[in-house]
Amino acid sequence: MAFIPLKPIPIKDRNSMIFIGMGRIDVKDNAFVVIDEVNGERMHIPVGSLACIMLEPGTRISHAAVKLASTTGTLLIWVGEAGVRLYSVGQPGGARSDRLLYQAKLALDEDLRLKVVRKMFELRFGEPAPQKRNVEQLRGIEGARVRKTYQILAKQYGVKWHGRNYDHTDWDKGDLINRCISAATSCLYGVTEAAILAAGYAPAIGFLHTGKPLSFVYDIADILKFDTVVPIAFKVAATNSIAPDRQVRIACREKFRTDKILKRLIPLIEEVLAAGEISPPLPPTDAQPPAIPEPISIGDIGHRSQ
Repeated sequence: MAFIPLKPIPIKDRNSMIFIGMGRIDVKDNAFVVIDEVNGERMHIPVGSLACIMLEPGTRISHAAVKLASTTGTLLIWVGEAGVRLYSVGQPGGARSDRLLYQAKLALDEDLRLKVVRKMFELRFGEPAPQKRNVEQLRGIEGARVRKTYQILAKQYGVKWHGRNYDHTDWDKGDLINRCISAATSCLYGVTEAAILAAGYAPAIGFLHTGKPLSFVYDIADILKFDTVVPIAFKVAATNSIAPDRQVRIACREKFRTDKILKRLIPLIEEVLAAGEISPPLPPTDAQPPAIPEPISIGDIGHRSQ
C-alpha cells in the first residue's frame, strides 16, 4: 500500500486545545487515541485538527504518538495542577532561520525593540504609547494599568481581590481567583505558543518579557488576555465552583472558538513585529542552499515537513 503523506492543517483552521489526563496516549489503527488501562476503553483524538494538547498529571504518551503530533504540527504541552508548563514537544521551534534572525534583530536593537514594545502597548490599550518613554517606563505604565484592571474586574464580578499572588509549586496555596487566573492564562499561553511556532518564530525571544523560555508568548498573550481569558477567570471565581479549573478551561475554549482567536494570533504576531519597520534578512549570497529542497506544504510556514 502506498504511503499517503499527512497534510498539516493551518493553525487558523484548527480547534484550540484539549486537556488529557489519567490515560495512555498511543497510535492505534493509524489514529491518535487515549486508552483507559483499567477497563480497556479508548477515545480517538483528532490530533491534526488541534493547535495544542495539554497533558495533565497521570498521562503517559508513546513515541509513536509524539511522532504523529509532530508530523501534524500539534504542540504537546505537559502541565501541572496549576497549569504551569513543565515541558513541551511536538512542533519544535527554529523551523525558519530567517524568521528567527528577523525576530532576534528586532529584539537586540534598542530602537527597533522600542518600536515593537510601543506597538504592543497600542494594541493592548487601544491608544498610542506615551511619547518619549523608554521600555522600562512603558513597562511601569503597563503594570499600573494592569493592577487597576484587576481591581475593576474584581469589583464588577464581586470577587475579593488581594493582588496577583500565587505559588506555581503549590496549587492549593493560591486563593480561588488566582487559581482561576492561572488556569485561564495557561490556556491562552498554550495556543499562543502553538501560533508562534507555527509562524516560524521563537517563543523565548521577547521584547517586554525577557530571560524566560516563553518570553514572546507572554508578550503576545498579554495583548489579548484582558479581552479574553481574565474576565472568564473572574466570572468563574464569582460562582464558587467546586471544579473551577475545569470550568475555566471549558469557558476559555469556547471563547477561543467564538472570538476566532487562532485566526487572529498569527496576523497579530506579524503586526507586532512589523512595527520595527525592517524586512526579514536575506540569506548571505555565499550560503549553502539545502541539499534536498523542502517539499511544498499547505501548513503554516513554521511547520517542519517530513
